[in-house]
Amino acid sequence: MFGIGATQFLGDLGGRDQIGKDYSLADIDWPSTGYGGMVGFRYRFHPYWATTSSLNVGLLRGNDAQTNEIIRQSRNLHFRSIVVEFHQRLEVIILANEKFGNRYSLSRHSKKMKDHNMQLYLFGGVGISYFNPKAQYNGTWTALRPLSTEGQGLPDGAPKALPITATIPAGIGFRWGLSRMWRMGVEATYVKTFSDYIDDVSTNYYDSDILLAEKGAEAAFLSNPSTENTTWFGTGQQRGDEQKDAYFYVNVVFARNVTYKDYAKQRKAHRWKGRYKF
Repeated sequence: MFGIGATQFLGDLGGRDQIGKDYSLADIDWPSTGYGGMVGFRYRFHPYWATTSSLNVGLLRGNDAQTNEIIRQSRNLHFRSIVVEFHQRLEVIILANEKFGNRYSLSRHSKKMKDHNMQLYLFGGVGISYFNPKAQYNGTWTALRPLSTEGQGLPDGAPKALPITATIPAGIGFRWGLSRMWRMGVEATYVKTFSDYIDDVSTNYYDSDILLAEKGAEAAFLSNPSTENTTWFGTGQQRGDEQKDAYFYVNVVFARNVTYKDYAKQRKAHRWKGRYKF
């Protein structure tokens, strides 16, 4: 199976014209919508249960300049990151209409039955994601982790953060048959992470003079590019909210049934089982 779709980030940066709401879809930042895709393999082992292994790659973005909420807009932070996620999930099929009709009419008077294959399902699982946040400096996108923008690894700074995190994906999907061999569907997946550094923002502002001396002008600027109300964003003041980040994506998914390749020969032998396959 494979799919393409759109991504949205739910974290410290960007959001609607309001104070951020952790993990809430009410904080969707439409201008920062990204894009992504996936490949995977689904195994149907029961009429109501299936499991899917998938690799998802997407672009996440957030930009304070795109909101009119005064604190976020004045803070003026932004990021983008490619996120690569592998997850294993379990699906429960809650509604289904699956019938395989006759492939051939036996006579000119016989009526050929139509195929029906529609499934509505819920899923949840576990996964792991890699991310690499970047910000734009003098027209170039620069990796933020080496810059220690919150003093990671420096005296009295934040702890160093790993570029990977465990995840919990959960969502809902609907698929229907295009033919006996192909399915098409739509899946919406919400992904909870255990990192607050996907957007490189989590704790407090670090001393910009130390950053300038230890990491250079690039680090000092990107740690605090505030343009208005700059007294709100001094050393030791709040930069992020320390709540773990999340993201979600919506994919249009296509899948090919590889369980059976010759339905004409196997329909009778698998008449009961075939009604539930894939």
